[in-house]
Parts: sequence; C-alpha cells; structure tokens
Amino acid sequence: MSPVKLSVRDEQLRELMDDPDCDPVRLEATLRRFYLVNRLISGWDQVYRRRLRPTLLRLDRPARVLDLGSGGGDVVTRLAQLAARDGLPVEWTGADPDPRAHEAAQNTQDQRLQRAQGVEGAPPVRFLCADAEALLAAGERFDVVVSNHVLHHLDAPGLLDFTEASRRLSTGTVLHSDIARGRLAYSLYSLGITPLAPGTFLRTDGLRSIRRSYRREELAAALGTGWTVSTPARFRLIAEAPGLG
Repeated sequence: MSPVKLSVRDEQLRELMDDPDCDPVRLEATLRRFYLVNRLISGWDQVYRRRLRPTLLRLDRPARVLDLGSGGGDVVTRLAQLAARDGLPVEWTGADPDPRAHEAAQNTQDQRLQRAQGVEGAPPVRFLCADAEALLAAGERFDVVVSNHVLHHLDAPGLLDFTEASRRLSTGTVLHSDIARGRLAYSLYSLGITPLAPGTFLRTDGLRSIRRSYRREELAAALGTGWTVSTPARFRLIAEAPGLG
C-alpha cells in the first residue's frame, strides 16, 4: 500500500459521518466521544485562557457566545464550564444545521442536567438546529463566534460563505479552530485514537479530516484579507478576524 500523500490538501475525501445515510448508532457514539477527543487534541482550554477569557473580561457585562457548527455540543459545553468557574456571565449558544447533531447535543445536555443539575455550575447551553444564514435572518448577533473543526469540511466557496457569515454574526471577534495538516499529526492520531475508535467513525473520519485540513499558509491564502491565521499549539490552527455585525 502506498503511503498517504499529505503534501497537498485532499479536497475530494468525504467523511463518513457527513453522509446523511450513515449508521445512526455509530454516528451517535462518535458525537458522544468527541467530548473526550476534543479535550485531548483541540486545545480549547488554552484558547479560552489566552484569547476568549480576556475578551469576555473586557466586555464588563454579560456576553453572548456562539459555537457555529457545534456538532455534539462538547466544545461549547466545555467553554461554558470554564467561564462558569471564572464567574463570567455568558449566554452560550450552539448551532448546527444537521438535525442529527442537534438532537445528540440536546440529549447529552439533558442527561448531564439530570445527573448533576448543570455541568459543574455551568449554565445550560441553548442549542439551535440552524446555520449561519438562518441566525442572521432571525436577527441574532453575538459578542464572539467560534467554531471547531468546521473549516476543513468546506469547499472553497463554502469556506468563504461560512467565514463571511460568521463575521456578520459577531459584533466582537471570530475564532475558527482547526487541524494543521502534517505527517506527524496523521501518524500520532492513527495510533492514539485506536482505544476510542471501536463502534465509531473516529479513526476513519479523523484521518480523513487531517488529509482535508490546511497548513497555515494555505488557510491564510484561502481566507484572504481580514483574517489572521496562527498556530496556537502543535497540530492546531486558529483563524481570527474582527466581527462585522
């Protein structure tokens, strides 16, 4: 078998969980386990401490934060938990147009609330089955808009539409986090995900995600003016821009 080519982004690959007819049991298990996977690899605790928390503190008032393309809701739930620990008043919203993801996020939150009356004091997250255009049409605006692992799913026109809409939804700042494509990231993930992968799409889709992802200079070129792309941690990219809302 020839080695996987990572020198160029493979835009033709599609992730199994993006198929509307994929196995619903495996999909639900994948979304549920994202909570642990993203805690391990996505670095949102660090992004919160270094970027999001200072922004929320500067507002000196209750904030509104949107996770756009929130999937199973694990990232926005974790951010709500961190802000609650810091005593920051924030209204959290997770929005995803996929009804399967929306249902999984809502069900997971309901289960956590039943068990613990909130996630370590964090307020409930409002989950919406909606895309950016629907939110704009409804007049929604947020102090901060974030996303996790959305950009690599999009083709070139979709990337520009998504990022432009995210800026129009934000009156403050926009932070899109994603994977930085590379051989070491691919090798480490292929080995490290093995214990969590059975019964899910985590291994196949994770490796495909890396192959579809950008390198820093590629993402900066694709997004164009107005965006700053940085590497906050190894194997990670952050695209940041001021809001236009």
